[in-house]
Amino acid sequence: MTRYTRDMRGHGPTPPAPRWPGDAKIAVQFVLNYEEGGENCVLHGDAASEAFLSDIPGAAQWAGQRHWNMESIYEYGARAGFWRLHRLFTDANIPLTIYGVASALARSPEQVQAMKEASWEIASHGLKWVEHKDMPEEEERAAIAEAIRLHTEIVGEVPRGWYTGRCSTNTVRLAAETGQFDYISDTYDDDLPHWIEIGERDQLIIPYTLEANDMRFATAPGWVTGEDFGQYLTDAFDTLYAEGAAGAPKMMSIGLHCRLVGRPGKIAGLKRFIEHIAKHDGVWCPRRVDIAEHWAATHPPRRWERPSRMDKARFVESFGGIFEHSPWIAERAHGLELGPAHDCAAGVHNALCRAFRTATAEERLSVLTAHPDLAGKLAQAGRLTAESTSEQAAAGLDLLTDQERETFTRLNDTYVEKHGFPFIIAVRDHDKASILAAFQRRIDNDRETEFAEACRQVERIAQFRLMDLLP
Repeated sequence: MTRYTRDMRGHGPTPPAPRWPGDAKIAVQFVLNYEEGGENCVLHGDAASEAFLSDIPGAAQWAGQRHWNMESIYEYGARAGFWRLHRLFTDANIPLTIYGVASALARSPEQVQAMKEASWEIASHGLKWVEHKDMPEEEERAAIAEAIRLHTEIVGEVPRGWYTGRCSTNTVRLAAETGQFDYISDTYDDDLPHWIEIGERDQLIIPYTLEANDMRFATAPGWVTGEDFGQYLTDAFDTLYAEGAAGAPKMMSIGLHCRLVGRPGKIAGLKRFIEHIAKHDGVWCPRRVDIAEHWAATHPPRRWERPSRMDKARFVESFGGIFEHSPWIAERAHGLELGPAHDCAAGVHNALCRAFRTATAEERLSVLTAHPDLAGKLAQAGRLTAESTSEQAAAGLDLLTDQERETFTRLNDTYVEKHGFPFIIAVRDHDKASILAAFQRRIDNDRETEFAEACRQVERIAQFRLMDLLP
């Protein structure tokens, strides 16, 4: 048995209605990353200078040396860029979420005071603005704990949100295990929040963005002018706003950095975007913690028995009857690479069908012969499975006239004699008349054609049965 832990399903084809406050058509959420003073620097005890997200083309770390140009670019973010963005958003009356690197916040008391006076949320962006990918687990756990401690000391409040950015595969789990955070944002996997289960904790995830993000001023492919950035934001907003107007509201995250969009030539596009969204009604511009509170109240976590986490016995108990009297199909399906994508009707159906399709012809024939005749003697004697009884009754096959019963009996006998297995059809796709018409049409098929069709119908019946049980 193998299990695939990545979640390729998410909310599925019909995401939940977020029911944003005021029936908003979209939630537009602005994040300002405050990293200046927390980046790699030998003054901070790091082995080399910073090389990430600056206006220096092809920047590389300088081992054991200070990089004066890099340091001054980061300093611009704190000294000038922050205040330009502060004026923009306070004038627009749009609250921000700050992703604050704890060591950077410690070196910027005036900026922290301004964030608090503006009622901006200050979430944790880690202890230092450095890579976590190679950190041993215990080292990263200690870094997260120290980030929380230092953040609380500087801000005066415990952070309610977490985003590392330069994270490891352990980061989300380690942050969740603290039990500290109303939300974690180290994912880019959806347009809506969602819950994950980490041990006994249900952890809310509010996905972030790397595309509606000014970091692309410092990467390739990326933005060249403020207009590039602003136009992209406008296009994304217009698409999501239209979806919301059509009844499927979403969330739009926008990522900003003091040293990047805080430059005068770059911020112009952001200003135009803010003016653009101000012309639309039904736009909610919350902090991330506001989204977390709303989602937890509107869509609280719900634990349920997931097929991909069942042991073999429980899986077979649950799905062994989906293919008529053929539990061996569920036994084989359980050994496939199942994961969160299989925790739904379509997922289990796919796994069961794979086991059925890869079986021998004799094994598949045994599944066909396990099916009862339509409106046959077993039905009359009340000896069908509960599923078959319900399916035949829904198509009216339990209320046949004497003439109709005689017709079905004659067709059943002729079909079985010719093909060697009962006539099988997914009755939920039909009524009594169309079933009879299909019977009369298919009875003259050659056996190979009819065997293939019967197998397709068996899979369709299984699909309906699973839809009764699973999302």
